[in-house]
Amino acid sequence: MDQTDNFIFGIHPILEAIEGNKKIEKVLFRQGFDGPQFHMLLDKLREKNIQVQFVPYEKLNALTRSNHQGVIAFMAIVEYISLEDLTEKAEKSGTPPLVLILDGISDIRNFGAIARSAECAGAQGIILPAKGSAAINADSVKTSAGALMRIPVCKVSNIREAIYFLKQCGYSVVSASERASQNIYEADFKGATAIILGSEEKGVSSSALSLSDSQVRIPMNGSIGSLNVSSAAAVILFEAVRQRFV
Repeated sequence: MDQTDNFIFGIHPILEAIEGNKKIEKVLFRQGFDGPQFHMLLDKLREKNIQVQFVPYEKLNALTRSNHQGVIAFMAIVEYISLEDLTEKAEKSGTPPLVLILDGISDIRNFGAIARSAECAGAQGIILPAKGSAAINADSVKTSAGALMRIPVCKVSNIREAIYFLKQCGYSVVSASERASQNIYEADFKGATAIILGSEEKGVSSSALSLSDSQVRIPMNGSIGSLNVSSAAAVILFEAVRQRFV
């Protein structure tokens, strides 16, 4: 899908898309935008927890030569699933559920690569925060080798609430952290498991760490001392696969 295939522009078309329950990934407004229609649209976007970004007018012009009226909305390529539906489907999969929670991973290529590994490992879903996460667009779908069109994706407004819900459903919540005392080969991934991965810059947030049942690290022998987050995701996922096949 070309990038121009997945956005709409103009205040009224975007309002109509919201009223029609169309899935919107994020909305770009030109910097300095103001007025009653702008505030009405902004309020509706915030009600729906849709990501909003203010950008220079030139960026909008670079996306389309049409009269965008200072606002462009990127439509979601995939249909998101609720957390309740994700866990229900995972329970029916015939294997102990395995899901990923991506806490603040905003790089599209990393996100796509993680989704590819998750799908290959048989994970039942990926959980993202509604704000601050990488977009599911043409680039991320391509990087995932199409995995994002196959694996269920859930967006939640609050990661902490999602973790509480998963724990109530019997999931063991495991955070990946370089500072963890336990390595992944000592951890137990055989039961229903949710693995939390954080951004390379900040790692898993302190609030998510505090709610985790355990923290794990990948043992390192090299001088660099850490893996790219998408590589780390693959290592952890396939340790879970190994344990389940033993």
